[in-house]
Amino acid sequence: MENETKNFIEQIIDKDLAEGVYDHVQTRFPPEPNGYLHIGHAKSILLNYGLAKKYQGKFNMRFDDTNPTKEKSEFVESIKADVAWLGADWEDRLFFASDYFETMYECAVKLIKKGKAFVCDLTAEQIREYRGTLTEPGKNSPYRDRSVEENLELFENMKKGVYKDGEKVLRAKIDMASPNINMRDPVIYRVAHLTHHNTGDAWCIYPMYDFAHPIEDAVEHVTHSICTLEFEDHRPLYDWVVRECEFDHPPKQIEFAKLYLKNVVTGKRYIKKLVEDGIVDGWDDPRLVSISGLRRRGYTPESIRMFVEMAGVSKSNSICEMPMLEYCIREDLKMKRPRMMAVLHPLKLVIDNYPEDQVEYMEVQNNQENPELGVRTVPFCRELYIEQEDFMEVPVKKYFRLFPGNEVRLMNGYFVTCTDVVKDENGNVTEVHCTYDPETRSGSGFTGRKVKGTIHWVSARHAVKAEVRLYENIIDEEKGVYNEEDGSLNLNPNSLTVLKECYLEPGLADAKVPDSFQFVRNGYFCVDSKDSTPEHPVFNRIVSLKSSFKIEKA
Repeated sequence: MENETKNFIEQIIDKDLAEGVYDHVQTRFPPEPNGYLHIGHAKSILLNYGLAKKYQGKFNMRFDDTNPTKEKSEFVESIKADVAWLGADWEDRLFFASDYFETMYECAVKLIKKGKAFVCDLTAEQIREYRGTLTEPGKNSPYRDRSVEENLELFENMKKGVYKDGEKVLRAKIDMASPNINMRDPVIYRVAHLTHHNTGDAWCIYPMYDFAHPIEDAVEHVTHSICTLEFEDHRPLYDWVVRECEFDHPPKQIEFAKLYLKNVVTGKRYIKKLVEDGIVDGWDDPRLVSISGLRRRGYTPESIRMFVEMAGVSKSNSICEMPMLEYCIREDLKMKRPRMMAVLHPLKLVIDNYPEDQVEYMEVQNNQENPELGVRTVPFCRELYIEQEDFMEVPVKKYFRLFPGNEVRLMNGYFVTCTDVVKDENGNVTEVHCTYDPETRSGSGFTGRKVKGTIHWVSARHAVKAEVRLYENIIDEEKGVYNEEDGSLNLNPNSLTVLKECYLEPGLADAKVPDSFQFVRNGYFCVDSKDSTPEHPVFNRIVSLKSSFKIEKA
């Protein structure tokens, strides 16, 4: 019965521990520092960290920095920040693959001495030609039978910088007739005269990922090397490397399905182009599902953990929808955050019979669903701002908000009745005039009559002026992510709406990063971490209040 609630990886770990294959559990998250992390990486981070925690094991953070062509220190720092923010604690185990370059070199020498590796002079194109196809075996390189001594000398010369880039490679000697193309004498070292972000110019040869990765895992005593499904065909090579390099207690590779989100951009090449073309304002633009973008948008680590848990761990690929992620952030915030009044499309409302200099402080519950968040007071006076959509000069059917002659409740305030409007020279309504009934103050126990409409408001005299940014998917969802003709992105021209003149209740004046709130009727919002200042507050809409996501009942 116990296994019914465990995913297939946990079942493998249970079996390994029970049979004494390993006496502990050690996992790792091994990103290449060639870009920013996205929502798919969050699944890997939380899965690896969660397993280590569940089995009282250890979790390593390791940068797979074996390819100096694309790697930058900027990406290293952003990845560290993202992993820490998600709550995955690597303690003192922060590693770099480049820390093990000497060990990898020694492993390569060992393979040469065992007759399991050789230096090859074929070009990259020739190696591809010799490799064969899925239906035809490959053929041996003419350099495959070089002596151990010659291979050792040539490999040493590769290390010394004697050869140009691409002139020689070191290849594993396995089986050119293998049905698995990855086992057909794969390249394990290449010449590359490049400066490395961590080791500088100490090396001019660099190991290939499929050779380096199993060695990194083995050196760090990783027990279960958990990766995504595209590495399943690479597992025989992974096992070959740790076996032939004669590591004790070799790690076990286990593959799981990636986390896919429908109609989102995760490809680094596409995001890089969006950044370079100025369509987004960096890798942390809130329209992206990079982890830094989601953080800036106002998503919480708890909401992402909930999303990853709902997506589950399996061997079969599936696609999640964005509304499911939005459901998770709503669920996380709805009981935790205060509900504040903010007017995004302001219209002046004047209460003609309210004393001009009077200010009352209305008591407001911070969260009607969670009394533990307490109460606050909000100033109320003669001139207020309301939302433009809360007034209609000629109301449509079943419109219960403000229109000439109609009475509504001002939330936490009084009943008001619309008496007049002021228009500009173009006929647009610029002010709504009302009268109020002093007996109807909220909380007074007034029961004389009822109204159907309640609208929110902000005191014009006390309001905080702010910029508010409303986000939609950067992709045009009707067209899908990619243009079929040229492979470009189908961009949504309305993905960002900037509202420059919004008025918020004065309690929001002290909001700072990473504070978030529900703006009554408008959604959940957070302080923008990049552009907001005390003099010019900027709020990002995290998510609207309405959800299209429904949990399927079991």
